[in-house]
Amino acid sequence: MNKHNIVFLDAYTNNPGDLSFAALENLGRFCVYDRTSMDQLSERAANADIIIVNKFPVNETSLAMMPKVKYICVAATGFNNIDIVAVSSRGIQVSNVQGYSKDSVAQHVFACLLSFINRPEYYSKQVSEGRWSSSVDFCFYDHTIGELAGKTMGIYGYGTIGKKVGEIAHAFGMEVLSVVRNMKQEKPDFVKFVSHNTLMATSDFISLHCPLTDLTHEIINLDNLKKMKPTTIIINTGRGGLVNESDLKYALDHDIISGAILDVLQEEPPKEGNELVSHPKCMITPHQGWASKEAREKLLNRVASNIKSWINGEWINRIY
Repeated sequence: MNKHNIVFLDAYTNNPGDLSFAALENLGRFCVYDRTSMDQLSERAANADIIIVNKFPVNETSLAMMPKVKYICVAATGFNNIDIVAVSSRGIQVSNVQGYSKDSVAQHVFACLLSFINRPEYYSKQVSEGRWSSSVDFCFYDHTIGELAGKTMGIYGYGTIGKKVGEIAHAFGMEVLSVVRNMKQEKPDFVKFVSHNTLMATSDFISLHCPLTDLTHEIINLDNLKKMKPTTIIINTGRGGLVNESDLKYALDHDIISGAILDVLQEEPPKEGNELVSHPKCMITPHQGWASKEAREKLLNRVASNIKSWINGEWINRIY
């Protein structure tokens, strides 16, 4: 049997060392690199039949340096790093992986939300520094602590992750609203499909789980922010481009809304001086919501499944 040359160009964020590559190693001659620069590409990928990429750019320039590649597997759901015209004109087939991170992302949404509301890290630090021991009262708290029960969670995009977020919100006793294109699709009784304006105006929390398209680009802008309650908190674990960052900063500065939780930004990593990174009303995490060990393990296994199917003559999870 002909062994395929398989090269993973930027594996570090998928597997920094806590997972096995065995499922991929069993499929052919497998080489893995934490990161690859354009200067290193020709040496590493010149003889590759199959390329795996996470965020490495696949375009006319990079494809010229890997002339033998016939199949590309994106180790992610998003594939905006792939020049579809360039790959399709060469007859190169491309697949991605979907649905591997719904539990991880939904867990991250509520981990951040609870931290934002309850601030356990702050109070734990205060205790470790001796404040409780020196207190004249049996407890202390420096901010108003709210409950999720009875609040309204607005979910913008009711796909796999949005549905999971809705389930957890319901378990906390929240009302769950969502904006969808097909208002007649099946849903649990506890979810209410509403208009865009209703979701913006009535939600206490708005969690973004829609794809980034021309219609959703910067859906969180000043016009929509002004429709929200002054107590609203925005949560974005989707794509950075869903939020106009300048408009969000203005809204936070002028008490139009009360806070934002962002796991994604328009530019990643952010440049020094990003206007939201140090904002006191903004919690930012480094695009890690998807990255539980279990989710990354599913991802690598599904990459292997895509490649195995392709080797056996079946192109699955195709992106064009």
